[in-house]
Amino acid sequence: MRTLTSSTAALLTAVALLHTPAAASAETKEPVPTAATLVWSDEFDGPAGSAPDPANWNHETGDHGWGNNELQNYTDSRANSALDGNGHLVITARQEADGSYTSARMTTQNKVQPQYGRIEARIQIPRGQGIWPAFWMLGANFPQTPWPDSGEIDIMENIGREPHLVHGSLHGPGYHGGNPLTGSYMHPQGWSFADTFHDFAVDWRPGSVTWSVNGNAYQTYTWEDTRGNPWVYDQPFFMILNVAVGGDWPGYPDGSTQFPQEMRVDHVRVYSLD
Repeated sequence: MRTLTSSTAALLTAVALLHTPAAASAETKEPVPTAATLVWSDEFDGPAGSAPDPANWNHETGDHGWGNNELQNYTDSRANSALDGNGHLVITARQEADGSYTSARMTTQNKVQPQYGRIEARIQIPRGQGIWPAFWMLGANFPQTPWPDSGEIDIMENIGREPHLVHGSLHGPGYHGGNPLTGSYMHPQGWSFADTFHDFAVDWRPGSVTWSVNGNAYQTYTWEDTRGNPWVYDQPFFMILNVAVGGDWPGYPDGSTQFPQEMRVDHVRVYSLD
């Protein structure tokens, strides 16, 4: 695999991607869209134990609950985020000796901020009650424009008590928190999404966002769906990968939750039209 570290902003503010989802089983790797050009990717090549590329990724740190009463302390330690030497980024949630939890939250803010296109990651998620992995985006005007006015695109979220479901959502002014524009995709066989890698993506066009899993589109929202509130997604966004522990939505770890838990990321890619 090869890492493309293009810093050309014009490529990352590309026009909308044309993509026709192909039928694919939940265990099948999704093909590259035929009408698209790869304009940026991180394939996570590098020696085992090395840091994710700092040209692409920032580490957000802290243990202040992150607005959701989460338990973890996000760190920039290689114990919580490192390459595995086999082309994967591994984000690891751990329970420390004192009973506290650590994990990692990584963003591309001010480094890679696409506007439109196909935004995709191939991920094997972790599992367990109270474990909350996510691949998502925030408007590049955040925090100068506060959430939710900045906009949030959740490409994939999973809560551990629902191993067979992933969720995709929009949070914006008037539709956020517990009342977003949202939908879910169930594993076709009812199996756990933690069992293997899956491709999670959005096809993001002016005025619309379509979510897919392994090439199977399962929902679209447009500017007409915002309940009369502003559509705030026609601007650059940055990407986020994280694994939270606990929180109001997933609940909290219990005696069934095993640590450490790993989210393995094979790649993150941005495509645009030719």
